[in-house]
Amino acid sequence: MRIQKYCSEKGLCSRREAEDYIQRGYVKVNGKVVREMGVQIDPEKDKIQLEIPKRIIEKQEKITVLCYKPRGYTCTKSREEGPSIFDLFPAWSKLNTVGRLDKESEGIILLSNDGRVTKAVTGEDHTIEKEYEVDVREEISQDKLNMLSRGVLIDDIKTLPCVTKLVGTHKFRITLREGRKHQIRRMADVVQWTVTKLKRVRIGALTGRGLEPGKGRILSEKEVREIIKV
Repeated sequence: MRIQKYCSEKGLCSRREAEDYIQRGYVKVNGKVVREMGVQIDPEKDKIQLEIPKRIIEKQEKITVLCYKPRGYTCTKSREEGPSIFDLFPAWSKLNTVGRLDKESEGIILLSNDGRVTKAVTGEDHTIEKEYEVDVREEISQDKLNMLSRGVLIDDIKTLPCVTKLVGTHKFRITLREGRKHQIRRMADVVQWTVTKLKRVRIGALTGRGLEPGKGRILSEKEVREIIKV
Protein backbone atom coordinates (compact mmCIF):
# COMPACT_ATOMS: atom_id res chain seq x y z
CA MET A 1 0.00 0.00 0.00
CA ARG A 2 1.28 3.50 -0.81
CA ILE A 3 1.85 5.93 2.03
CA GLN A 4 -0.70 8.35 0.57
CA LYS A 5 -3.45 5.72 0.61
CA TYR A 6 -2.56 4.63 4.14
CA CYS A 7 -2.75 8.21 5.45
CA SER A 8 -6.10 8.78 3.75
CA GLU A 9 -7.66 5.54 5.00
CA LYS A 10 -6.43 6.19 8.56
CA GLY A 11 -7.90 9.68 8.49
CA LEU A 12 -4.50 11.31 9.05
CA CYS A 13 -4.78 13.55 6.00
CA SER A 14 -5.93 13.45 2.39
CA ARG A 15 -3.84 11.79 -0.32
CA ARG A 16 -3.00 15.18 -1.80
CA GLU A 17 -1.91 16.48 1.60
CA ALA A 18 0.18 13.31 2.15
CA GLU A 19 1.97 13.91 -1.16
CA ASP A 20 2.75 17.46 -0.09
CA TYR A 21 4.01 16.29 3.30
CA ILE A 22 6.21 13.64 1.66
CA GLN A 23 7.79 16.27 -0.62
CA ARG A 24 8.43 18.52 2.39
CA GLY A 25 10.06 15.70 4.37
CA TYR A 26 7.37 15.54 7.05
CA VAL A 27 6.76 11.78 6.67
CA LYS A 28 8.82 9.04 8.28
CA VAL A 29 8.65 5.28 7.72
CA ASN A 30 10.24 3.28 10.51
CA GLY A 31 12.04 6.42 11.69
CA LYS A 32 13.46 7.41 8.29
CA VAL A 33 12.30 10.41 6.24
CA VAL A 34 10.68 9.40 2.94
CA ARG A 35 10.49 11.81 0.00
CA GLU A 36 9.55 9.42 -2.82
CA MET A 37 5.90 9.17 -3.90
CA GLY A 38 5.86 5.52 -4.91
CA VAL A 39 7.10 3.99 -1.67
CA GLN A 40 5.05 0.94 -0.64
CA ILE A 41 4.48 0.14 3.05
CA ASP A 42 3.00 -2.76 5.00
CA PRO A 43 0.46 -1.31 7.48
CA GLU A 44 0.85 -4.38 9.71
CA LYS A 45 4.64 -4.05 10.02
CA ASP A 46 5.76 -0.51 9.18
CA LYS A 47 5.43 2.49 11.49
CA ILE A 48 4.29 5.69 9.77
CA GLN A 49 4.87 9.08 11.41
CA LEU A 50 3.68 12.52 10.32
CA GLU A 51 5.84 15.25 11.80
CA ILE A 52 4.11 18.39 10.58
CA PRO A 53 5.48 21.71 11.90
CA LYS A 54 3.21 23.40 14.42
CA ARG A 55 3.04 26.60 12.33
CA ILE A 56 1.39 24.66 9.47
CA ILE A 57 -1.07 22.88 11.72
CA GLU A 58 -2.11 26.14 13.38
CA LYS A 59 -2.90 27.76 10.00
CA GLN A 60 -5.52 25.15 9.15
CA GLU A 61 -9.11 25.83 10.15
CA LYS A 62 -10.19 22.86 12.25
CA ILE A 63 -13.56 21.36 11.38
CA THR A 64 -15.15 18.18 12.69
CA VAL A 65 -18.47 16.97 11.30
CA LEU A 66 -20.83 14.27 12.56
CA CYS A 67 -22.43 12.48 9.59
CA TYR A 68 -24.89 9.66 9.11
CA LYS A 69 -23.53 7.32 6.42
CA PRO A 70 -26.24 5.29 4.68
CA ARG A 71 -25.64 1.72 3.63
CA GLY A 72 -24.00 1.33 0.20
CA TYR A 73 -21.41 4.11 0.54
CA THR A 74 -17.70 3.65 1.17
CA CYS A 75 -15.55 5.75 3.49
CA THR A 76 -12.70 6.23 1.02
CA LYS A 77 -12.06 8.96 -1.53
CA SER A 78 -11.50 6.35 -4.21
CA ARG A 79 -14.39 5.59 -6.59
CA GLU A 80 -13.18 2.05 -7.30
CA GLU A 81 -15.64 0.47 -4.84
CA GLY A 82 -18.66 2.60 -5.74
CA PRO A 83 -20.16 5.82 -4.35
CA SER A 84 -18.30 7.40 -1.46
CA ILE A 85 -19.45 9.26 1.62
CA PHE A 86 -17.82 12.32 0.05
CA ASP A 87 -20.35 12.15 -2.79
CA LEU A 88 -22.98 12.80 -0.12
CA PHE A 89 -21.02 15.59 1.52
CA PRO A 90 -19.08 17.43 -1.22
CA ALA A 91 -18.80 20.55 0.93
CA TRP A 92 -16.62 18.54 3.32
CA SER A 93 -14.64 16.64 0.70
CA LYS A 94 -11.33 18.05 1.97
CA LEU A 95 -11.87 16.45 5.36
CA ASN A 96 -10.95 12.87 6.23
CA THR A 97 -12.96 10.09 7.80
CA VAL A 98 -12.10 9.37 11.41
CA GLY A 99 -12.07 5.58 11.41
CA ARG A 100 -14.28 3.70 8.98
CA LEU A 101 -17.64 2.04 8.45
CA ASP A 102 -17.67 -0.66 5.81
CA LYS A 103 -19.81 -0.24 2.72
CA GLU A 104 -22.65 -2.48 3.95
CA SER A 105 -22.84 -0.76 7.36
CA GLU A 106 -24.59 2.48 8.26
CA GLY A 107 -24.63 5.00 11.06
CA ILE A 108 -22.63 7.87 12.42
CA ILE A 109 -19.06 8.68 11.47
CA LEU A 110 -16.85 11.72 11.97
CA LEU A 111 -15.18 13.75 9.23
CA SER A 112 -12.36 15.99 10.38
CA ASN A 113 -9.08 17.71 9.60
CA ASP A 114 -8.20 17.88 13.30
CA GLY A 115 -5.46 15.42 14.16
CA ARG A 116 -6.36 15.64 17.84
CA VAL A 117 -9.82 14.25 17.10
CA THR A 118 -8.41 11.45 14.95
CA LYS A 119 -5.95 10.45 17.66
CA ALA A 120 -8.62 10.56 20.38
CA VAL A 121 -11.04 8.36 18.43
CA THR A 122 -8.75 5.93 16.57
CA GLY A 123 -5.31 6.20 18.20
CA GLU A 124 -3.66 3.14 19.74
CA ASP A 125 -4.42 4.35 23.27
CA HIS A 126 -7.93 5.66 22.65
CA THR A 127 -10.66 4.93 25.20
CA ILE A 128 -13.69 6.29 23.35
CA GLU A 129 -16.56 3.82 23.17
CA LYS A 130 -18.38 3.06 19.94
CA GLU A 131 -21.81 1.47 20.17
CA TYR A 132 -23.52 -0.52 17.43
CA GLU A 133 -26.95 -1.99 16.82
CA VAL A 134 -26.72 -5.38 15.12
CA ASP A 135 -29.40 -7.48 13.41
CA VAL A 136 -28.69 -11.15 12.72
CA ARG A 137 -30.56 -13.84 10.80
CA GLU A 138 -30.35 -16.46 13.54
CA GLU A 139 -32.10 -16.38 16.91
CA ILE A 140 -29.86 -14.85 19.56
CA SER A 141 -28.97 -16.81 22.68
CA GLN A 142 -27.73 -15.13 25.85
CA ASP A 143 -24.91 -17.69 26.14
CA LYS A 144 -23.43 -16.65 22.79
CA LEU A 145 -23.93 -12.99 23.63
CA ASN A 146 -21.96 -13.57 26.83
CA MET A 147 -19.19 -15.17 24.76
CA LEU A 148 -18.89 -12.00 22.71
CA SER A 149 -18.80 -9.93 25.91
CA ARG A 150 -15.88 -11.90 27.30
CA GLY A 151 -13.97 -11.76 24.00
CA VAL A 152 -13.46 -14.20 21.14
CA LEU A 153 -10.48 -15.18 19.02
CA ILE A 154 -10.01 -13.43 15.67
CA ASP A 155 -6.80 -14.37 13.84
CA ASP A 156 -5.59 -15.98 17.08
CA ILE A 157 -5.93 -12.70 18.98
CA LYS A 158 -8.69 -12.33 21.54
CA THR A 159 -10.96 -9.30 21.28
CA LEU A 160 -11.16 -7.04 24.31
CA PRO A 161 -14.06 -7.51 26.76
CA CYS A 162 -17.05 -5.49 25.61
CA VAL A 163 -20.61 -4.66 26.63
CA THR A 164 -23.51 -6.42 24.93
CA LYS A 165 -27.25 -6.06 25.41
CA LEU A 166 -30.07 -8.19 24.03
CA VAL A 167 -32.63 -5.99 22.26
CA GLY A 168 -34.81 -8.56 20.48
CA THR A 169 -34.90 -12.10 19.16
CA HIS A 170 -32.63 -11.12 16.27
CA LYS A 171 -31.15 -7.83 17.51
CA PHE A 172 -28.49 -6.82 20.03
CA ARG A 173 -26.27 -3.88 20.91
CA ILE A 174 -22.53 -4.04 21.37
CA THR A 175 -20.13 -1.40 22.72
CA LEU A 176 -16.46 -1.62 21.78
CA ARG A 177 -13.27 0.19 22.73
CA GLU A 178 -11.26 -1.26 19.86
CA GLY A 179 -11.72 -1.14 16.11
CA ARG A 180 -10.27 -4.11 14.26
CA LYS A 181 -11.24 -4.49 10.60
CA HIS A 182 -14.80 -5.85 10.20
CA GLN A 183 -14.63 -6.72 13.89
CA ILE A 184 -18.32 -7.10 14.68
CA ARG A 185 -19.05 -9.16 11.58
CA ARG A 186 -16.09 -11.40 12.36
CA MET A 187 -17.14 -11.75 16.00
CA ALA A 188 -20.60 -12.76 14.83
CA ASP A 189 -19.03 -15.36 12.53
CA VAL A 190 -17.34 -16.96 15.54
CA VAL A 191 -20.71 -17.65 17.20
CA GLN A 192 -22.26 -18.60 13.83
CA TRP A 193 -24.49 -15.57 13.42
CA THR A 194 -25.15 -13.89 10.06
CA VAL A 195 -25.25 -10.09 10.26
CA THR A 196 -28.07 -8.63 8.18
CA LYS A 197 -27.80 -5.04 9.41
CA LEU A 198 -25.09 -3.15 11.25
CA LYS A 199 -25.54 0.41 12.47
CA ARG A 200 -23.22 2.58 14.57
CA VAL A 201 -25.35 4.58 16.97
CA ARG A 202 -22.83 6.22 19.28
CA ILE A 203 -19.25 7.54 19.34
CA GLY A 204 -18.39 8.54 22.90
CA ALA A 205 -21.11 10.99 23.95
CA LEU A 206 -22.18 11.65 20.35
CA THR A 207 -25.26 9.90 18.99
CA GLY A 208 -27.13 9.93 15.71
CA ARG A 209 -30.32 11.07 17.39
CA GLY A 210 -32.15 13.49 15.09
CA LEU A 211 -29.69 12.90 12.24
CA GLU A 212 -31.21 11.42 9.08
CA PRO A 213 -29.24 9.19 6.69
CA GLY A 214 -27.20 11.36 4.32
CA LYS A 215 -27.20 14.34 6.68
CA GLY A 216 -24.49 15.84 8.88
CA ARG A 217 -23.72 18.70 11.23
CA ILE A 218 -20.58 20.55 12.32
CA LEU A 219 -19.65 19.88 15.93
CA SER A 220 -19.41 22.75 18.37
CA GLU A 221 -16.13 23.64 20.06
CA LYS A 222 -17.54 22.20 23.28
CA GLU A 223 -18.29 18.86 21.60
CA VAL A 224 -14.81 18.72 20.10
CA ARG A 225 -13.24 19.44 23.49
CA GLU A 226 -15.28 16.62 25.01
CA ILE A 227 -13.83 14.21 22.41
CA ILE A 228 -10.25 15.35 22.84
CA LYS A 229 -10.18 15.22 26.64
CA VAL A 230 -11.40 11.60 26.85
